[in-house]
Amino acid sequence: MLSPRRLPTGWRRLPGWTKLPLRITHFDVYIGETVLFGALEITPRACYSHPPNEVQRTSSFIEVDQRSLTGSSQRIFTGWIFADSPALNAIDHAVYDVWLIDCKNSTDVPPPDERGASTTP
Repeated sequence: MLSPRRLPTGWRRLPGWTKLPLRITHFDVYIGETVLFGALEITPRACYSHPPNEVQRTSSFIEVDQRSLTGSSQRIFTGWIFADSPALNAIDHAVYDVWLIDCKNSTDVPPPDERGASTTP
């Protein structure tokens, strides 16, 4: 049996939601870029998808820090998340949920070096 081929991609699509009040936001994040979503700083390090002719298994390695009111950050999650199993290795936070939808190679969002190093969705 051949092992599945994973294709690295340049950015990923994430939905995030604020539990109270309920607000759903979709945002695109480039690999290595840090995006601020509420009090969370989210940085994807890798994102893989299988070719379209294979079973879709999309995964991403991310780091999530929580920013305090004083401006300091504390790491609350480091690991792999999976689009087809959002509850597996979920980011456990009282206010925010973030999960992976897809990895893509193109987006309408300009690269970070054309708009600054950090972005807020």
